[in-house]
Amino acid sequence: MAIIVDKEQKKKDIALATKALILSKGISNITISQIAKAAGIGKGTVYEYFKNKDEIVFELVEILMQEHNKQKEAQLNKLISTREKVKKFFDFFYVDEDQELREIYKQFTAIALSSTNKEMLDFQTQCYFLYEEWMEAIIQEGIEKKELKAEIKELIMGIFAFTQGAFIMSVTTSAIEDLQQKIDNQIDMLFDLMEER
Repeated sequence: MAIIVDKEQKKKDIALATKALILSKGISNITISQIAKAAGIGKGTVYEYFKNKDEIVFELVEILMQEHNKQKEAQLNKLISTREKVKKFFDFFYVDEDQELREIYKQFTAIALSSTNKEMLDFQTQCYFLYEEWMEAIIQEGIEKKELKAEIKELIMGIFAFTQGAFIMSVTTSAIEDLQQKIDNQIDMLFDLMEER
């Protein structure tokens, strides 16, 4: 009797088996042979599921982001104030628990910036709109609870741009020494201006 392989699960298993290797050496410094060995499969089997190493990083980011989003939602649901929720929303950029995902996401971003892969572009676009909607819902809840002025909705894009820019600056320059403090200070200043009194 033939063994039925769940191809989607096998693809995920290969990507997850490669995680430690990617974190320790970086995707550009590993070979398909090393990936196959880490996954406990033959080199040819890797190519049955992925065209190249970039696709493995992409698969891994998708898996880890889904898990991260579930955890983040559970964390946010435990918080009361909108200010706390916004800070928790953006703590991905500096908390220790997200260090591995951040590192893999940085490698994925480097690939995506130099690639014309439509799937990667679509994924990034979907993530952007998902997080924007999520933030809008948090802010809307704060407005409805009379914590915030309605005008803050116009500043959501600025919050995103600032936090992402600060993160990029923190990993590509020495201009930002304490990213958490920088992000928290900006959120606090914004909330001090936009809280209902």
